[in-house]
Order: sequence, then C-alpha cells, then structure tokens
Amino acid sequence: MVTSTNLQSSSMTGDRLWEIRIPSQMLHCRREVEKFVSRAVAWGVTHVELLALRHSLHEAVVNAVRHGNAGDPTRQVRIGYRFLSNDIFIEVEDEGRGFDRSLVPDPTTDENRIRPGGRGLMMMRHFMNSVEYNDRGNCVTMRRTCQRA
Repeated sequence: MVTSTNLQSSSMTGDRLWEIRIPSQMLHCRREVEKFVSRAVAWGVTHVELLALRHSLHEAVVNAVRHGNAGDPTRQVRIGYRFLSNDIFIEVEDEGRGFDRSLVPDPTTDENRIRPGGRGLMMMRHFMNSVEYNDRGNCVTMRRTCQRA
C-alpha cells in the first residue's frame, strides 16, 4: 500500500513538503522518482539541476529497496522531500538494519573498479551539496541548492 502526505507549511511561504511510503518494489520507485521530477520541474529547476536530483533520488531509493529492505515487499521505504527557498532537501529511509558507509569500498580504486557497490553513494555525494546518514545507517538526507529558471 502506498501512503502519501502533501503538506504546505503555513510558517514559510513557498515551503512544500511531500512524504510517501512505498513497498520495496522497483515499480513504485520509478513512479515516485517521476512524481518528484514533475514537482521539481514545476518548481522551476534547470535541466542540469534536474538530472542531478533525479539520479540522486533514484540511487537512494534503489539502495533502500535492494540493500536496506533486501527487496522485501512487506517492508516500506519512506521518501520525503522539501522545496525551500533555493534548496531541495530529500530524505529516504528504509526499514533495514542500516549500514556502515565506511565499509563500502571506494569504486574509484583499481581493485574495486570492476566490483559492484559504492557507485550510487559516490554519485549522490557528487551531485548533492550535502549527504548525511543517521547513526543507524538506514536513512539518508541530501540537500542541493538549485538554480531556478
């Protein structure tokens, strides 16, 4: 079951917050990433910004489904995002036990170039202004300051 919330804060003009919970299935991931993209376009982000945001959200949600929830459709992924001033904040949380990012191999080293793993995290760090994880390692919060058309 997909549940969603669309809130408009009365305390900040232009502050929009969306939150949704989806089952750990790729079909739902793609659909929610496309909804986010539509909202970002309506908010006025440039094409370059949109590519960075899309890739980062997609990687975070896919990681939550595949790694965090181990593809278990009975578990959910929570996706939240906020458009505030020129910043977009994205939060993705799974129901898994979390991970220690220091144990994820660096995909740019010679010994890890052909090994899977770490590329999505590297892309998120590249595209976003900040990427932070909670202590448990099952929730990522990302921020990008965007130019708007």
